[in-house]
Amino acid sequence: MAQLAPEGVRALHARVDAEWGPVLQSACQTAAARALWGRAVRDPAAAVLAGERYLRGLHEKMRRDERAGARETHGVMIAVRTLWFDARIDAAVQALGGDPQVVILGAGMDARAYRLSCLKECTVFELDFPELLEMKSDLLHEAMSSANHQKLTMMAKSLIRVPANMHDRDWITKLQNCGYVPERNTIWVLEGIIYYLRHADAMQVLETIAASRSSASTVLLADFMNKNATLLSPTMYHFYHDSPDLLLPSIGFSQVTLSQIGDPEAHFGLLSHPENLFDTLRRLPRSMEKNPEDGTPCCRLYFVEASASPDDQI
Repeated sequence: MAQLAPEGVRALHARVDAEWGPVLQSACQTAAARALWGRAVRDPAAAVLAGERYLRGLHEKMRRDERAGARETHGVMIAVRTLWFDARIDAAVQALGGDPQVVILGAGMDARAYRLSCLKECTVFELDFPELLEMKSDLLHEAMSSANHQKLTMMAKSLIRVPANMHDRDWITKLQNCGYVPERNTIWVLEGIIYYLRHADAMQVLETIAASRSSASTVLLADFMNKNATLLSPTMYHFYHDSPDLLLPSIGFSQVTLSQIGDPEAHFGLLSHPENLFDTLRRLPRSMEKNPEDGTPCCRLYFVEASASPDDQI
């Protein structure tokens, strides 16, 4: 831990603890979960961006969960989600010719620009709150200035951070002012973000993405909660949709595919526990709201890939 959290990094995370609310702090918590699953995710930058407090706290929670027989609930969700997005980004880059723009909305402490070799010809845009992006830059600077820290190498061709609030309608203008070109093929990444938005804001984001293409192709990668899942934290989670594979075609996307954790394309060999909750849930019909065995609500997380091309507008 001393190597992962030099003094400057610890001081910055003390500011996070003191000044940030739960939504902004969730960015550090996600990085912490990724760091704990580093052998599967292989994300050295995540440990730096996570912070010692989050690593220790989440590790203790996972140890308690394991003792309670639910060891693959929170941690494996983060691991599988990360690996699914990694795999789909790689596939989309290849499908779009190797050099599309990659826009990560609500980027938080995402470190893919430092980790994914498939981005070597791509311009990556990270859009998030100004204060979060500033803290992220400071954390990386402090960590890389430490004599004990493992050197980070930028994998992406270029990385552009865009300070903007997704609740505001001008976020797409700010993105364009930073170099985003609607005429270029684009991969949009919305990992762990859409359900934090109010319904009107979430739909504005999705509709803006669908409408932003002009003479190029668009790939959307996102995760959606169903209604029951948002009830796990009503003060933080707001937007939901029980059938995102029906929603997205209605606003201009095509070729929509939907997966749940535990499906063959969202497994990655991490769901070996015989009582894994995700594997049990995916076997129930999506229309079923309660588990018939114990009456608990079916809280689902969907991984969704959708595409849109100029031909769709004809």
